[in-house]
Amino acid sequence: MGKDDDARAAWRLVADLFLSDANHDRFHLAAEAAGVAHPGALKLLLALDVHDPPSMRELAESMRCDASWVTSLVDALEEPGLADRVVSPTDRRVKRVQITEAGVAAKDRAMDVLSTPPKAMDRLSAAETRTLAAILRRLAGD
Repeated sequence: MGKDDDARAAWRLVADLFLSDANHDRFHLAAEAAGVAHPGALKLLLALDVHDPPSMRELAESMRCDASWVTSLVDALEEPGLADRVVSPTDRRVKRVQITEAGVAAKDRAMDVLSTPPKAMDRLSAAETRTLAAILRRLAGD
């Protein structure tokens, strides 16, 4: 097997882990911990930055979805008080989505669930875990 084949095989394993039933359940548990109805609303919540509230259009573009879907997701975050629509200070026609204090706490709870390692990580030694983390940091830097 060549490097390309090895890379494809490795990435397939990453995809398999990401798409696993256990990981699917993890996203639903994280959404529940955040107090949102489903992982779509969680993805939106995780995209919000307290210092740079994105516009509705920016969210739709970054999520690669229809603006009407983003509207429903923002509605799902506004209802429990996790985010607010605010008028852009530079263009009153533009609505930005501002995460609230409660939203920041919800985001932290969700990230705690998402970043808790699965039991399968127990199969790795401490050195293997450090190596895996270093490799993934390199990949994430791209």
